[in-house]
Amino acid sequence: MTQVPPAVPQVSERVAALHSAMTLDEKLAQLVGYWLDKGGEVVAPMQGEMATDDGARLEEVTRHGIGHYTRVYGTRPVDPVDRARWLWDEQRRLRAQTRLGIPALVHEECLTGLAAWKAATFPTPLAWGASFDPELVAEMGRLIGGSMRELGIHQGLAPVLDVVRDPRWGRVDECIAEDPYLVGTVGTAYVRGMQEAGVHATLKHFVGYSASRAGRNHAPVSAGPREIADVFLPPFEMAVLDGGARSVMATYVDVDGVPMHASGEYLTGVLREQWGFDGTVVADYFGVAFLEVMHRVAADRGQAAAAALEAGLDVELPSGDAFLEPLAAAVRAGDVDEALVDRAVLRTLAQKEELGLLDEDAFAGDAPASVDLDPPEHRAVARRLAEESVVLLTNDGLLPLAGWSATPARVAVVGPNAHRSDALMGCYSFANHVLAHHPDVPKGFEIPTVLESLGEAFEQAGLERPELVHAPGCDVEGEDTSGFAAAVEAASGADLAVVVVGDHAGLFGRGTVGEGNDAESLELPGVQRALVEAVVATGTPVAMVVVSGRPYAIGWALDGDRAPAAVLQAFFPGEEGGPALAGVLAGTVNPSGRLPVSLPRSAGAQPYSYLHPVLGGPSDVTSTDSTPLRPFGFGLSYTSFAYTDLQVDDDVAAGGTFTAAARVTNTGTHAGADVVQLYARDLVGSLPRPVVQLLAYRRVELAAGESVVVTFQVPTARLAFTDRRMARVVEAGDVEVWAGSHAAATATVAPDDVQETTGGAITSARPAEKRQVPGTATPRATLVVTGETYAVTPADPRVVGSTVG
Repeated sequence: MTQVPPAVPQVSERVAALHSAMTLDEKLAQLVGYWLDKGGEVVAPMQGEMATDDGARLEEVTRHGIGHYTRVYGTRPVDPVDRARWLWDEQRRLRAQTRLGIPALVHEECLTGLAAWKAATFPTPLAWGASFDPELVAEMGRLIGGSMRELGIHQGLAPVLDVVRDPRWGRVDECIAEDPYLVGTVGTAYVRGMQEAGVHATLKHFVGYSASRAGRNHAPVSAGPREIADVFLPPFEMAVLDGGARSVMATYVDVDGVPMHASGEYLTGVLREQWGFDGTVVADYFGVAFLEVMHRVAADRGQAAAAALEAGLDVELPSGDAFLEPLAAAVRAGDVDEALVDRAVLRTLAQKEELGLLDEDAFAGDAPASVDLDPPEHRAVARRLAEESVVLLTNDGLLPLAGWSATPARVAVVGPNAHRSDALMGCYSFANHVLAHHPDVPKGFEIPTVLESLGEAFEQAGLERPELVHAPGCDVEGEDTSGFAAAVEAASGADLAVVVVGDHAGLFGRGTVGEGNDAESLELPGVQRALVEAVVATGTPVAMVVVSGRPYAIGWALDGDRAPAAVLQAFFPGEEGGPALAGVLAGTVNPSGRLPVSLPRSAGAQPYSYLHPVLGGPSDVTSTDSTPLRPFGFGLSYTSFAYTDLQVDDDVAAGGTFTAAARVTNTGTHAGADVVQLYARDLVGSLPRPVVQLLAYRRVELAAGESVVVTFQVPTARLAFTDRRMARVVEAGDVEVWAGSHAAATATVAPDDVQETTGGAITSARPAEKRQVPGTATPRATLVVTGETYAVTPADPRVVGSTVG
C-alpha cells in the first residue's frame, strides 16, 4: 500500500462530478484499451502470447465502459467509410447503453501516415531528419492529423523521439536522427502539426529505448543518468514544453536495471514534477504485463499493474491484461491504494474532455459518407519531403543525367528494390505492417517504383525517354545469385545502369529492418554487394541507389577502386519516393538531403555517435577506427556552396543568448538548397565534452550565384550538460563556434586530438587513416561564456531562432 497519497490532478467540475459517480470497475475500464479485429497478424511484440480474447461480445466487454479502442482502422484492411459508420454507431451505443455514457478514445499508429488501408504513406522518420525541414514535417503532421480526425481517431502513437545510438537496432528507421537537437526540433514540429488538427500526439518511447545493448530490441540499457539527461531526455522535454504534447508512451526496456514501465523517477519525477506535464502516460503494447513475464519484477499481473500505476502510468494498452481483474482484486484486497486509480482516471477523463468526447453533441452528426485518405495535397507533401530527404553520397560527374552531352538511349534498372513498391515504405507503414498478412489485398493507393518513374522523369528533364531494361538480379535477402547473369547482361548492353539495393521493412524476423529486425552485420543484406560489384565490372557507368531503413557500411561503394560512379541514399521515402529518386537521377531535383546519422564504417565500430569526446574517436590508444564513412550532416549537391563572413558575439553571460551569423553563397550554376549547420566545441569543461556539437541549423533555397546571411540567436542552454552534481548547467569558458556543411567540415587543419591525448607518449603502429570528405566551413570563432555557472531550468529557452536576409 502506498504510504503517501498521490497528488490529485486539477480537473474541471464536469470531470470531477463524473469521477465521483464511478464504481471501481467503471474507473478501471477507463484505464484500458480493447483491441478490435485481432487475428493472426503479428503487429506487436509477443502479441500471440499476450492474446486473451475469448470471443466475448462487445456489449459485455464494455459493460462498465471503455477507455480506448485500439487500432480500429489499423489492424486489418477495412474500408474506411464502412468502418467510420460502424465507429459512429458504436460510440453512440457507448453513450446510450453504458451507465455513464462515456465514448471511447480511439488511437492509431501514424508514424509514416495514418496506418490504415488506402491512406497516404509518407517518408519514414529518418527521412524527416535527412530533410532538416521541420516546417515541412509540421505540415505533414497536420495532414495526417486531419485524416485521423475525419475518421473519429483521437490519439496518434507518434512521433518516435529515440536518439539513434546504434544502427544495428532494427527500429532505427522509426527514429529521426542521432543528434538530440535535430530529433527534438523535427519531432516537436510533427507534434504541433498533428495537434493543430485536433489529434493528440504520443511521444515514444520514454526513455532510452534506442540504447538497447548491442542494438538488440528490448535489451537492457546500460546508460547512466547523465547520458539519459544529456542525450535522451532533451527531445522529449522540447516536445512537452515547446510542442505541448498531450501523451507520452513508456518504453519496454530497463535502464540501469529499472524497467521504465515501473520508473517513478522518470514517469513522475522528470515528466510531471520537473517538466509539469499534465497529459496521459500510456503503456507500450503489453508493457505492463512484461513487468511480470519479461522483466520478472512482479509475481503476477496484479503486482505488475500496481508497480506501473504507482510509477505514474495511466493507461494500459492495447487491452486490460493487468489493469482490469488483477488490479481490481489488488485494490479490493487493500494491496493497492484506490487513490492511485483515481489519479489515473482523472487524467484520462480530462483528456477525453479536452478532445470533446464528453460534450453532449459528441458523435451527434453523421459519419463521413466519403473519405479520400490520399488526396493530392498529401501526395504533394509526400513528394516534397521525399525529394528533400535524398542524400547524394558520391558523384564523379555522372549525375544529373540532364548534364550528359547525349541522353542515354538504354538504361538498365536492376537490383531487388528497383521495381518493388514495398521497398519504399517503412516498418510502420500499413503495407508492411498489416498488408503483408493480406497479400491478395491491393494497397489502395498509387506508389510507383523507381523503374516506373524513370521514363517520366527523363521527359520532365527535357530528355528523350530511354529504353528501360529491368532485371532484379537478386532478392533483398538470401544467397541466390542465379539472377546475376540477367542483370549483368542488361547492364552490359546499356549506356547507364541504375542499381537499387537496400532493405525490406517488416516486423519480428520478417524483413531486414524494423521492429524486431536487428542486425549483427552492417553489410548490405544478402548478396546485394556482390550484385553491385558484378554490374560495376561490366564497365557501364553505375548509379547506385540505397533505399533502406538504416545506414549501411558501404565504404566499398564510396571510396573503393571499383566503386559506382554515384551513390544516393534514401531512407524509405514513401509513396512518392520512386518519382523523387527518379527526379534526382534525371536532374529535375537537386539533392539537398543531409545525413541524420553517421554512415558507419563497420558493425564493430558501434555504438557510435558524432557527439563523442576525444576518447570516443580514433586515437593512438586503440587500433580500431570508429571514424564514419561520411559524417553526420553530410550531403552533396549538383551545385556548390561557400561559407564566409562568420560573425559571433565576443562573449555572453552563462544563461544568456548570443548571436552567430554567416554568409552562404551558391557558387555553382544550379539552383539548390543548402542546410547551414552551426557547430560548437566547449574547449575545457568540468567533464569531457564532445569534440563537435550541432547548435542549430537552417535550410535555405538559393538561386545560382545568390548569397544570403543566416543569423542564429543561440541560447546558451544549447551548451548545457549535466555536471558532477547531476544538475544541468552552463559553465563559463571558451567555446569555438563555426558554420559548416557537416560535422567534420573544417576550414583549417583539425586539432590533433590524438596527440593531445597522450602528448606523443603513445604512438600506434596502426594509426587511423586521415580522411577528408567534401565539405566547407568558416574559420572558428571563440566565444567567451562569462559569469558564474548557470543552472538550467525548464523555463530556459531550448530552441535557436534564425533569420535569413
